[in-house]
Amino acid sequence: MREIRTFELEHGEPASAWRVAQPLAVNVLAGELWLTVEGDADDYWLAPGESFELKRGAVAWMSAGRDGVRLSLTVASGPSDTVRVERRRTPRWTWMPRWLLTA
Repeated sequence: MREIRTFELEHGEPASAWRVAQPLAVNVLAGELWLTVEGDADDYWLAPGESFELKRGAVAWMSAGRDGVRLSLTVASGPSDTVRVERRRTPRWTWMPRWLLTA
């Protein structure tokens, strides 16, 4: 058995920081997700059906695209299947809360 958590982020919500307690796969179910990982020079835009693997100890910043996003977090079992790198864009929010993910 594995645990899968589903989240929805609305467009305009402040970007959230997640500290990863164990390897996770971020899976986009609907909408568009902006993702950046501390220490990684790239930003990623993920569309529905795409996923990204986060390593234990990583801090990932996530935010929704224009139409919001629904995503799931699953304990990772191996390398992610697809990751698409698109345009790089700085988030427009100045206040960014840190959420601690303790899954």
